[in-house]
Amino acid sequence: MLPKTKRNISRIIPFGVIWLIFSLVYTQLEKGLLGDLTYYPSTGNPYTFARTIFVTPISALITGLLIGIIEIQIFYGLFIRMSFSKKIIYKSLSYLAIIISFLLAVTAIANSIELHTSLFNNKVWINVWAFLFNYAFWSVAVYMAAIIVVSQFYTEVSENIGHGVLNNFFTGKYHKPKEEERVFMFLDMKSSTTIAENLGHVKYFEMLREYYSDLSDPIIKHSGEIYQYVGDEIIVSWKLTRGLQDNNCIQCFFTIKAKIIKQAKKYHEKFGFLPEFKAGFHFGKVTTGEIGDIKKEIIFTGDVLNTTARIQGLCNIYKVDILISDQLIKKLDLSSRFQIKPLGKNELRGRDEKIELFTILPM
Repeated sequence: MLPKTKRNISRIIPFGVIWLIFSLVYTQLEKGLLGDLTYYPSTGNPYTFARTIFVTPISALITGLLIGIIEIQIFYGLFIRMSFSKKIIYKSLSYLAIIISFLLAVTAIANSIELHTSLFNNKVWINVWAFLFNYAFWSVAVYMAAIIVVSQFYTEVSENIGHGVLNNFFTGKYHKPKEEERVFMFLDMKSSTTIAENLGHVKYFEMLREYYSDLSDPIIKHSGEIYQYVGDEIIVSWKLTRGLQDNNCIQCFFTIKAKIIKQAKKYHEKFGFLPEFKAGFHFGKVTTGEIGDIKKEIIFTGDVLNTTARIQGLCNIYKVDILISDQLIKKLDLSSRFQIKPLGKNELRGRDEKIELFTILPM
């Protein structure tokens, strides 16, 4: 399964889970209110707890998953430029309108079948309007609206702090610090200071937003995790096995390069130039854990981050776009796809031992 598909599935599933949990709460509340009644007082329709406890959660789970699919495949792109609060309000209203329209359509079809008449018969629509303006219907609609708002709030928070990060907070994966091996890529835009001066700070920020947006798909495609945005620099991380698999970490760099080149017309028309960048790669052990009281983050600590940053800083000296440490080169299988060029050993600032650096070019 492709990394992007896995990510989309992991983003859709929470919608189903949230709707399922709320439906279970609703069925219990409903049972508590109705007690031993075998019908709904407001409508006279039959009620059995044994059926409701099965049908309602299953229906809610399916509804949640369908909303998740609509969210990821359609609404996410439509509302991406809106503010946090506007996205929640507009998307929630849109989902509620879709659900109410669906319920009315189902009610009309059910009445048409029950009355053995045309869908456009006046009797059918008298029943539909009676259903629409019934207090019981709107009480359920308000409850559904609450579920929609909660699921929207979850997805917006997830997108803002990172889907994987939010899941890690929920599961408590890094509540206690863990040691793990990771690959890091420090990707830095070239001549960013000059670009900012030429564009002006507001236009420069707009360019950065476009630039980081274009970087997202290649990073997802190659299983990367965005660790931090630091001005015009982005830090991407992989667990060691995932970063080495199919040379994901290196392929990510060249896929980003291809994506930016493909968008050359857009950048030239909007900003008058095409962004260029350089990157440093290294791997090593980090300690990963939650930190902070006022604002919590999951951070990495370890010498590997400083070393990767310094490797990236040498790209200008060597006049190359990509630098890789010898430790990482030995772990990767690049010989069939890339031309590997050794650049000699370099004594990085803050390190006692020299590190051998390599650059690579596609075959």
